[in-house]
Amino acid sequence: MSTGVRRRLGVEERRQQLIGVALELFSRRSPDEVSIDEIASAAGISRPLVYHYFPGKLSLYEAALKRASEDLAGRFAEPHEGPLGSRLLRVMRRFFDFVDEHGPGFAALMRGGPAVGSSATNALIDSVRQAAYEQILAHLDVAEAPVRLELVIRSWISLAESTALLWLDGRRIPRAELEIQLVHDFAALAAVSAAHDEEMSALLKRMVKDEPGDGPFADLAVRLLSLAG
Repeated sequence: MSTGVRRRLGVEERRQQLIGVALELFSRRSPDEVSIDEIASAAGISRPLVYHYFPGKLSLYEAALKRASEDLAGRFAEPHEGPLGSRLLRVMRRFFDFVDEHGPGFAALMRGGPAVGSSATNALIDSVRQAAYEQILAHLDVAEAPVRLELVIRSWISLAESTALLWLDGRRIPRAELEIQLVHDFAALAAVSAAHDEEMSALLKRMVKDEPGDGPFADLAVRLLSLAG
């Protein structure tokens, strides 16, 4: 029979519990709107005990952001198998899963929140962008990107962030449409760059070489041809 005695958490266990509680609250509401008292109550501990583990809400926010950034960066990981268009679409679905799960926190981070502007926060945001950049390079089988390719990939990552923020503002466009549109956007950015550069032209040909007729890249071609007609 259980005695109902609660096991005392170790220091690191308690820190991880508080990070998880804070991340859950920040995911539902802007971090500016979440108080230390709420975090303490949700964790089942006193306010002073929260301060025992974290100097203040900013440090707890940064710790929660670090966990979230690792989660988000991991969503860009994808096996290097099958057509590129399908791989990118799966990545975009996982990206929007994250945005859906952490909407208010994601929006607060990108638009301005309690930790925005701090060196720690900026470093975490940059680490996610860099992880996404490196994943895309790996999918293209490129070890070192020429400058035009770097411009394409980094522009696309920024576009994905902006698109997610606009989607969160009322969700006026079905997310499935935006996921496929972002895959199309990547192909379009690459195609425009290829029109100006032979190296990008060769890369684009490799990108579409094995794309199936029912894949995202082929779908874009069909849509553009229908507009021309």
